[in-house]
Amino acid sequence: MSGTIRTDGGRGRLGSVLSGLAVAVGCVLFLGGFVWGALLYQPYSVPTDSMTPALAVGSKVLAERIDGDEARRGDIVIFNDPLWGGSTMVKRVVGVGGDTVACCDKDGRLMIDGKAVVEPYTGGGAAASGREFSAAVPEGKLFLLGDERHHSLDSRTHLEDVGQGSVPRSTVTGRVDAVAWPAPDVVERPAGFAALPGGVSVPGPVEPLFYAIVGGCVLILGGAAYGPVARLAGRRSSGRRGGRPTGRETVDA
Repeated sequence: MSGTIRTDGGRGRLGSVLSGLAVAVGCVLFLGGFVWGALLYQPYSVPTDSMTPALAVGSKVLAERIDGDEARRGDIVIFNDPLWGGSTMVKRVVGVGGDTVACCDKDGRLMIDGKAVVEPYTGGGAAASGREFSAAVPEGKLFLLGDERHHSLDSRTHLEDVGQGSVPRSTVTGRVDAVAWPAPDVVERPAGFAALPGGVSVPGPVEPLFYAIVGGCVLILGGAAYGPVARLAGRRSSGRRGGRPTGRETVDA
């Protein structure tokens, strides 16, 4: 007596189930990442070179939507202050309410409450400011400087205003977490402010979002490709066997 046991069909059904599952999970990651990102982040185009080299003019960046109370020293923030012309701008927070921001010490470094701060993002070599200044930051406000200290129009330009150039925290709408174009990169939190009271902010979820979207793409493409690849492999296997029926093993009893 002889009988047959089908083997390839079972493997094919399992592969189809797994490929469908991969596509489903991929869609969740891909679409979920985009939706989550749209809720948490706002795109912004850098209009000037005042934040070079960290942000080049024309760069497309992703700014996490935050309340101004979340801003910390070292953050690059997006804000809109009517007293600064009412246009959306991007600068770095160097002082918060209660700080005295001054420049410079004997080595040309920025001073926060008498403590020197190392600022590698300014390019190094030159003094932290082309002119000396000292400003007391009122509570609820932020003192903002551009990284390109010789051309940036920032809090130093408004030292004669009420608050000595500081802007209200309420004017802040976002904190830059990443550059999206032309050279994708994550914006690091500067270590120079970490030792000061309040420390630096925690990076936003831009990296997990990126990996979720990329991982979703890989799963969708991989799952969608399974069917055509499996059929092509089946045809090649059938050809190598000289046209004999496949998917059977003969058992004699």
